[in-house]
Amino acid sequence: MATAYATGSPAPVTVRDCEPRDLDVVHALHVDAVLHSTAIWQEEPHPRAYFDGWLAERRAAGLPVLVAEVDGVVAGYVTYSAFRPHQGYRHTVEHSVYVVPAFRGRGVATVLMDALVAHARAAGMHVVMAGICSSNTGSIALHERLGFSVVGVLPEVGRKFDRWLDLTLMRLPLD
Repeated sequence: MATAYATGSPAPVTVRDCEPRDLDVVHALHVDAVLHSTAIWQEEPHPRAYFDGWLAERRAAGLPVLVAEVDGVVAGYVTYSAFRPHQGYRHTVEHSVYVVPAFRGRGVATVLMDALVAHARAAGMHVVMAGICSSNTGSIALHERLGFSVVGVLPEVGRKFDRWLDLTLMRLPLD
């Protein structure tokens, strides 16, 4: 799909459509995020088999699932889906981006997000939203560097690891 050089990465980052062979990495990132972080406010990870249907459903709906490769190794993935199910939100999407720990801090998320934003623009989207746990200052800073702005904070709307979590909403207008 596209190749770019990420900051701090000696190898190029190639972004391409996710294939079924990539789902073991997608699943591993999901399990890690569910069990060890507040990136996903879910307490039990989905089984690996779930992701076969997940990818098929996204493809059928025309939704992107993009992976980044560095030296032939999947380094992360990004996707978006409808922000809300009602028709009035049809031009707004909410995204998710995950990077393999060994590749974090090397610009992979930026390359993935650039590709996703380009896809959203080409698909006629108007806004890309991000819902980020307010304690995830690294993700908030990344999104600010990408042009997202904070449009609100929802205090204590989630709970995980025996604590209340605030949700920071960020917005990137595309036109």
